[in-house]
Amino acid sequence: MKTNKTLALGAALLMWGATVWGQNTESNYTFNVNQAIPSGSPFGLTLATNLTMTGGNISNVTVSVDLTGGFNGDLYAYLSGPDGGFAVLLNRVGVSNSATAFGYSDSGMNVTFSDSAANGSIHYYQNVTGSLGGGQLTGTWQPDGENIDPQSNPLAFTGTQSALLGSFDNENPNGTWTLFLANLASGGQSTVVSWGLDITTAPEPSTLALAGLGLAGLILTQRRMRTK
Repeated sequence: MKTNKTLALGAALLMWGATVWGQNTESNYTFNVNQAIPSGSPFGLTLATNLTMTGGNISNVTVSVDLTGGFNGDLYAYLSGPDGGFAVLLNRVGVSNSATAFGYSDSGMNVTFSDSAANGSIHYYQNVTGSLGGGQLTGTWQPDGENIDPQSNPLAFTGTQSALLGSFDNENPNGTWTLFLANLASGGQSTVVSWGLDITTAPEPSTLALAGLGLAGLILTQRRMRTK
């Protein structure tokens, strides 16, 4: 009988613990832009937005970008957050230290960036069968992540992903988010149609709630010991 009461208490504690931690909150934002990225300029286009959110610190971020025109291999883009975090979304896709000094010549993309994307890094998207739809890249991809100067010698491009969206995890989402894009070669005009953020936040349990959960766990442990 004591064992049944202990199991019941344990189940109640698990349910109460889930309530203490609460539920994750997912917030979606879309920003219509319709602005050209200056051609042949490293100074690029800076798009900033100020967000005010509730729900705790960041547990996941994905980014969507809709671009038309130009040449994808000429583009560099990064996302920075209000409280830390930095992700390189594009860095001259297609440039390789072993294949070519020129990036992909495809025009435009309407993609989502996620660290867990099954397609892998967007840097070598042409290696994925069926990645292009009507000339414009689509789908969900991992960020380029190669955190080097986009004007570096092609020999410096090794495919290393060191600046990903996971850098925003556990940071405060409130404040200014910045998307920067640059078109590093002349002769093609890329335009940002829109971009978006999908931010998941996880609430932090209060000190009182944690203390209560710890006390309840101690009671459960003592009851189990008494039944032995």
